Amino acid sequence: MPEEHSNTVPQIPHRAIDGGVRVGHVHLKVSDLNRALAFYCGVLGFDLTQRYGTQAAFISAGGYHHHIGLNTWESRGGPPPPRGTTGLYHVALLYPTRASLADALKRLVQAQIPLTGASDHGVSEALYLNDPDGNGIELYWDRSEAEWPRDANGNLAMITAALDLDDLLAEA
Repeated sequence: MPEEHSNTVPQIPHRAIDGGVRVGHVHLKVSDLNRALAFYCGVLGFDLTQRYGTQAAFISAGGYHHHIGLNTWESRGGPPPPRGTTGLYHVALLYPTRASLADALKRLVQAQIPLTGASDHGVSEALYLNDPDGNGIELYWDRSEAEWPRDANGNLAMITAALDLDDLLAEA
C-alpha cells in the first residue's frame, strides 16, 4: 500500500544545524544522458569522473568524486516536469571568483545557451538558465562578507537588481 503524505510537519523546538554542514552533491534525473553530459561537461566544463553504462554518470570540478550525478533510471526520454508542480527550483553552482563566473558566461554565450535571468543580489552576482532537461541552474559568485549590504540595524539586506552582463564579460 502506498505511503500517505501528510501536509503537516510536527512542531519541534528549533535547534540550529551544525554550521559545517554543506550540500555535497545533487543528483538529477535527465531524459538523455549524452545530451546532459554535452551540456554539463562540454559547455560548463565539468569533468566526467565515472560513468555507469548508458544510464548514469558522475561529474565534478577540481577532482572531487562528484558534485553532480546524472541518471536516466526513471526518466529516459521523459519530458520536463510541468509548470506548477513541486520539485527542484534550481541547483546553485558557486564559482570561486567573479572572473570564473565571467568565464562561465562566455561559455554560455559561445554555446548559444539562453539565460532566463541575471541578477546582482548585493551579496552575490548570479546567472540563471535551464539545462537541456529544464532543470533550473544558478551560476554565481559571492562577494566577501565585508561587502554584503546591511540595513541600519546590521541585518542582511539582499537585493535583486539587474546584472550588467557586459561588465561581467569584461572579466573573462
